[in-house]
This record gives sequence, structure tokens and C-alpha cells, in this order.
Amino acid sequence: MTLVIPTFNEADNIPELLDRITAAVPPGREITVLFVDDSTDDTPEIIEKEALRTPLEVSVHHRAVPVGGLGGAVMEGIDRSGSRWVVVMDADLQHPPALLPELIARGEETGAELVVASRYAGGGDRSGLANRYRVLVSGASTSAAKLLFPKVLREVTDPMSGYFAIRREAIGRAQGPGAPRPLGYKILLELIVRCRPRSVAEVPYDFGVRHAGESKSTVREGLRFLRHLIRLRTTSGTPSRALAFGAIGLSGFLPNLALLWFLTRTTGLHHTAAEVIANQAGMVWNFVLIELLLYRGRKQMGPRARLLSFVALANLDLVARIPLTLLLVSGLGLTPVPATALAMVLVFALRFLCVDRFLYR
Repeated sequence: MTLVIPTFNEADNIPELLDRITAAVPPGREITVLFVDDSTDDTPEIIEKEALRTPLEVSVHHRAVPVGGLGGAVMEGIDRSGSRWVVVMDADLQHPPALLPELIARGEETGAELVVASRYAGGGDRSGLANRYRVLVSGASTSAAKLLFPKVLREVTDPMSGYFAIRREAIGRAQGPGAPRPLGYKILLELIVRCRPRSVAEVPYDFGVRHAGESKSTVREGLRFLRHLIRLRTTSGTPSRALAFGAIGLSGFLPNLALLWFLTRTTGLHHTAAEVIANQAGMVWNFVLIELLLYRGRKQMGPRARLLSFVALANLDLVARIPLTLLLVSGLGLTPVPATALAMVLVFALRFLCVDRFLYR
């Protein structure tokens, strides 16, 4: 078994953490403890010092460039391990090391490829979350993940857990374009979606209070998680990207209507001219969200060229819809409502394909 522990400025936690891991490992159990460190303090030096007094095999790999955040550190640790089971846990002692033997035992007993230490399974507890804000964020993140991935997460109550054991064969299943590409500190969801473990088991646990140091859960990390969640959903295929594209398009009605209200109420501008201007605001809104959430990392043109191309496509959408509707009414004999609906679907599909295949190819 390899225990992978990502660290970022956790120097004060290392001595106690290694003491508890040593006490938790039963006699005869072979275990390698691998710290993958992104610290800017003396954490790697403390690990090396404490490893000398620890009866376990302990090593530290310090990354000069922390690619992918803590999730990237976990994946690098997994790549460096060669054991049948890999266990991942944090260094802040909110994950109890005493649970290590039970995680592996549950996997061996059930034949599961993934065993998750869950705060939400029967008997689990999340009281170690620092405040109501973190409780709210944790619950909202879990709900969002399960909403977007209902099938793959049906057996998992805590997809945001940072404490789990996974078999080597499950990790090796995700290769090439489907290989994990972590972003931020939530790696379990990435592994479930990319690796699709054939069976999952859970072990409830009490999420403890941080022993020392500061939490890595920040607003910035929350935004990275949201972006990562959308990327995971949309990289699973063209239909998923099309749904996300449509949802972003619908959200553009908010700035459109807000600016239309402002222009007609405060400037006296005619509603037709106001609608044209407001429509451009909605297009820019959509462009920004698509850039940040949907096609991040798939940009070959410059930003100005992308914006102008996107706005041109959106305006062509409006121009093409009216004659297409007339054609459907006069040529196919449809009534105006279904003709308009069909025209909207066809034009949307054409615009999505232009954006997906050419603008962000």
C-alpha cells in the first residue's frame, strides 16, 4: 500500500501525523508514505527529519512547479507509486489515520475498486468543517456534483472527500484523452469520472478539526472547483458541451433584459434600438462565460478575433432565423409557432457547431 499525502505549508502537522500513521498501521502491513509537496515553507525539511525516527518507509517529493494544485500533487504521487492499493489523505489530521486499515479491509472484503471515507454515510460526521460558510460550500459542492453526474456518483455519498483508497487497475483504466487532468484540490471526483471504478464502497468517518495551519478552502479554490466541474461535464462529449452551451446562452437573457430596461427607462431610446444594444451585451456575457467555463484551454485565435467572430455568429443567428421561419411556414406548411421553434433549434445547432468545430477547434 502507498499512502500519498499532498502538502502545502503543513510543517507543524508532520510530526503528529507520522506518529498517528505509525500507530494505525498493523504489524506486518507493508506501507510506503509518499509526501508530494508544493510548500513554500520548511515542510519538506521537516518531513525528511521526521522520517529518520519513523519505522515506516517515508519519502518526500518537492515539486518546483505545482501543476494542477493539490489534485496535481495527488496524481503525481499516484504515478510514482507501484503498489496495488493507493490511499490518499490530507496532512492536516482532519482525516483520521486510524481509519487506514479499515479502508483497505473494506476494499478487500467487498472487491471494490474504490473505497471512500465519507462524512455523509451513516455514522459519518462533518463537524470539523470550520464554520457555516464551509458547511454550506461543502454541501453545495456535493449537490452540484451529484446533479451533474447522477449515474457515476449514485454509490458515492461524499464525492468531495479527500480521503479514499483506490486500486491500481482502476487508475490504469483512464489513459490518453480520458486521463485525469486535475485542477485544484478536489481529486476524487476527477478519478471517479475518468476512471469509472467498477464498484465503490464507503467507510463513514468523523471529519476532525484541523491540527495546525490554515485551510486551503478559499473562494478562489471554490471558483476553480466550479470551473473544473463544468470542464469534467463538458469534456465527456459533444452533447454535453451543447447542453452547457445552451445553458450559457439562456443566461445571456439576464444582462440583455437588464440593459434593455435601463436604456428604455432612463435614456428614452426607442425599444428597437435599445434591443439591438442590449442583445450585444448578452452576447458579450455569453462569450465571457464560454471562454472561462466551456472552452478554457481550447483557444487558437487571439481574444479579439474570438470575440468578433462570436458576435458575428450570434448576429447571423438573428438574421437567419426570420427567413428560415418564413421558409418553414410557406414551404412546409407549418404554423408560425412550431416553425419558429424549429428554426431556433436549427440555427442554435448550426451556431454551436460553428463555435465548437471552428472557433474553438
